[in-house]
Amino acid sequence: MIKPHGSDALNPLFVYDPQEHHELTHEAENLPSMMLTSAAAANAVMLGGGYFNPLTGYMNLADAISVAENMKTTDGVFWPTPVLNLTDDVSTIRGHKRIALKDPNVEGHPILAVMDVADIEEASDEELNLIAEKTFGTLDGEHPGVAAFMAQGRYVVSGTIRVLNFSYFQQDFPDTFRTAVEIRNEIAEHGWNKIVAFQTRNPMHLAHEELCHMAMERTGADGLVIHMLLGKLKPGDIPAPVRDAAIRKMVDLYFPPNSAMVTGYGFDMLYAGPREAVLHAVFRQNMGATHFIIGRDHAGVGDYYGAFEAQEIFDTIPAGTLEIEIFKADHTAWSKKLNKVVMMCEAPDHTKEDFVLLSGTKVREMLGRGEAPPAEFSRPEVAKILIDYYQSK
Repeated sequence: MIKPHGSDALNPLFVYDPQEHHELTHEAENLPSMMLTSAAAANAVMLGGGYFNPLTGYMNLADAISVAENMKTTDGVFWPTPVLNLTDDVSTIRGHKRIALKDPNVEGHPILAVMDVADIEEASDEELNLIAEKTFGTLDGEHPGVAAFMAQGRYVVSGTIRVLNFSYFQQDFPDTFRTAVEIRNEIAEHGWNKIVAFQTRNPMHLAHEELCHMAMERTGADGLVIHMLLGKLKPGDIPAPVRDAAIRKMVDLYFPPNSAMVTGYGFDMLYAGPREAVLHAVFRQNMGATHFIIGRDHAGVGDYYGAFEAQEIFDTIPAGTLEIEIFKADHTAWSKKLNKVVMMCEAPDHTKEDFVLLSGTKVREMLGRGEAPPAEFSRPEVAKILIDYYQSK
């Protein structure tokens, strides 16, 4: 199986030993504590599950700046986006070297992790702006990723962590949430050797389904991991339970047995375009995928990124940095001429009118009226689930 990024074996930060987990949980109850932001909590979940291998905790300010500028930590570890624990209040933890980290997203705010504090630093406006601009490519406050980053606070609390639970993800998504450790184990159980990973934060329409089939055929893959984001999205995005149901229905009906896994991960979307595409590739390698589909405007939002910037950034990464291979995809759509889904770049004799193309707004309007999109756009069984959601709002 493909090696994880940065080490020979995966090193998840979750405390799996029952005795150690019990002792650390008891200790944490008496430690000074801080409330995490949602983004920092998501980072802890990803660190706990092994997705952020080989990192051992939250970055300090120097590492965050180095990663933002060069996609490397100060020690030379390749990493595309800062992994930070930012806050606007350090009064409860200042002067303490071991603290408990509380979960902001679960009622009662249980302790998510225990942290050995290496440093507490105050970032300047210039430093925060540098990190944001290099990571997101903009300082526009209308960009949801920039807005979320800037709202977290200016104190950088860095250090190693030990994770005690996976927040709300295991409870809310017991059939879907998986750690990188679990996905590696399931891949081995399936006996797959080449594995394509597909990232989604939306339901999958026919074009997405066919793109996965194309990628598997062209790479010779024997397995597909549909890996959906289960964390915080921007307003208006379809909730994870609805996406989950729609995707499972598609896989059950239109993929051969033992060829596709439907899984999810606990992270808040950054909407960082090219940088987030690289992050997605890193943690897909950590979960055991050998290939990863990157389509048009991957992890983008609005008009902040060019259509293929998320693919082009991989051409700037030194050879050998990542073992996972990128399957670069164009927009896929139903061809009226060929009566099948094709990549638009592979149909040079087509005009826009030769494809079945519907905007997201148009699709939402149709679903809201109880109308299924045409069969060339969406499977009817998937459309039914989405219609039920939109009409229940």
